[in-house]
Amino acid sequence: MGKPSVSHHVTRIVAIAAALLPAVPVTASSLYGQPKYAAIMLDAGSGEVLYARQADAPRYPASITKVLTLYIAFEAIAKGQLNLATPIFISKFAAAQHPSKLGLRAGSQIRVQDAINVIATRSANDIAVALAEHISGSEAAFAEKMTTTAHRLGMASSTFVNATGLPAARQLTTARDIATLSRALVRDYPKFYPVFSQVAVDYEGQEITNHNHLLSSLPGVDGIKTGFTNAAGFTLAASAAHDGVRLIAVVLGSPTRQARDDNVTTLLDSGFEVLTERSRGARVTVAQYLAEPDDLSDGMLQSLVETGTADDRQLALLKPAATPTRRAW
Repeated sequence: MGKPSVSHHVTRIVAIAAALLPAVPVTASSLYGQPKYAAIMLDAGSGEVLYARQADAPRYPASITKVLTLYIAFEAIAKGQLNLATPIFISKFAAAQHPSKLGLRAGSQIRVQDAINVIATRSANDIAVALAEHISGSEAAFAEKMTTTAHRLGMASSTFVNATGLPAARQLTTARDIATLSRALVRDYPKFYPVFSQVAVDYEGQEITNHNHLLSSLPGVDGIKTGFTNAAGFTLAASAAHDGVRLIAVVLGSPTRQARDDNVTTLLDSGFEVLTERSRGARVTVAQYLAEPDDLSDGMLQSLVETGTADDRQLALLKPAATPTRRAW
C-alpha cells in the first residue's frame, strides 16, 4: 500500500481531537464571535507572542489607558521632573470628570504618590486628569505626549486624546499595543510596577480597593489594569510570574467582567502549562491547547501534519488539566 495522504492524516486528527477536547467554556472560543473581542498573550522576557486573536484590530482601551498615563508619570519622576511628595491641584475640569473618581473638590490637592495609588487601584478619572494637567499644563497637551510616547514604545496603532480612557472616538489602540505597553512598564519601571499589585490602598482613612479581582483570585498575578466603558466592553491587561517567567495577557471587548476575568485566567493557565510541556520536549502552542475541534482549521491541521506534532501524544497535550494549573503557582 502507498503512504497515507495528507488528507488521511487530517481526517484522523479531527477524529482524535473531537474525542480528546472537551467543550470550551465562555472564557475561550465562545468569546470569539463578540464584535469587540481581541486578545493576546506574550512572554514578557522574550517578547514571544504565545497567543493572539484579533490582536491588531482597532479597539477602545477604556481605563487601561491609565497604564500609559502612569508610565509617563514614572518617566517624569525618573528624570527628576516630578516628585512623589509634590502636591497637585484639582482643577474644575478634573473635578468634573465622570466616575470612576476619587471625588475631590476643585481647588483641593493630592500628593503625586497618592495620585498614583488611586489611579492604579480605583482608576480615578479626576485624579488622572489632575496628574496630566500637572505634568503637561493641560489634558490635551498631555494626550499629545501620550501618543508620542506610545509610538516611541512601538504602539504604532494607538492614538490617545485623553488621560482616562473615557469614551472618545479617536482614542484607539490594539490588544498587541496594550501588551507592548504593559511589557514596557514592567521592563522600564520595575520599582514602580508594584503599585499595580496593591489589592487596596489607604487614602486619608478611606480604603481604596483595586478593580483587578485577579490579584486576589489567581495566584501569581501581580498587575496590571482593568477597564470598562460601553463602547470598549470589559478590558484587562494582566501579568503573572511563575518560576522566573512572566506572562502578559490582554483581553479587550469582553461582554462581562466575569467572562473577561475567566478568559484571562484561561490564557495564563494555558500559557504556563504549555511552557511546562515545552520544557519537557513537547512541541505545542497555546492556540492548540485552547482549540475546540471547530477551531482546528484546514491550515492549522496542515501545519500540525507538516511539523510532526499531530500524533496521539501531542494531541493529548491540548486537553486542559483537570486541576487548574494556577493552583501550583
